[in-house]
Amino acid sequence: MSSQQDPFQYALKSNDAWANYKGHQNPTFFPKLAEGQSPSILWLGCSDSRVPETTLLGLQPGDVFTHRNIANILSPTDLSFLSVLEYAVSHIKVQHIVLCGHTGCGGCLGALSDSRIGGVLDAWLTPLKTVRAANEQELKAIGDEKERAGRLAVLNVQRGVEVLMSTWVVEEAVRERGLKIHGVLYDIGVGKIRDLGFGNGD
Repeated sequence: MSSQQDPFQYALKSNDAWANYKGHQNPTFFPKLAEGQSPSILWLGCSDSRVPETTLLGLQPGDVFTHRNIANILSPTDLSFLSVLEYAVSHIKVQHIVLCGHTGCGGCLGALSDSRIGGVLDAWLTPLKTVRAANEQELKAIGDEKERAGRLAVLNVQRGVEVLMSTWVVEEAVRERGLKIHGVLYDIGVGKIRDLGFGNGD
């Protein structure tokens, strides 16, 4: 996209080209999508534009059910997250839940700062600041700011997996049909996902 092009108009043209290409490549692709969805993965991630789950997983529309927010924070009082979780687990019956943090997370950098961000963002980051406080000694020992934020991103995923595993809908699905929970970290600098070993995934 050139600097003179309007981003929205460019996006519309790009969508048109993509739809035409997909339809030509596989004429049944969109008709099948229109019949319904049966994704096997629920992806819980960050809103960061550099972490588009379907693209980085090499998958297609219809493969991943998604919920994203700033800093991939999972709170047991967040109705948006809980409604997505219940629908994905109880109705779609996904086989895997993936909670993904990432390097270079602005939310983690914000939570490490003692300065106010402003607006509702300070309130939103409260759970992440709680994770920071619980691991203050470890985080302070890391001199490099980016590495410190990266470690907080890992700790945030660990806490998020704990929240997931404590919900009744996940507890029930794990017990009754072997639902798998995975905590991972996406390295933006290399494009790779690393399994952190949190959860009950193999």
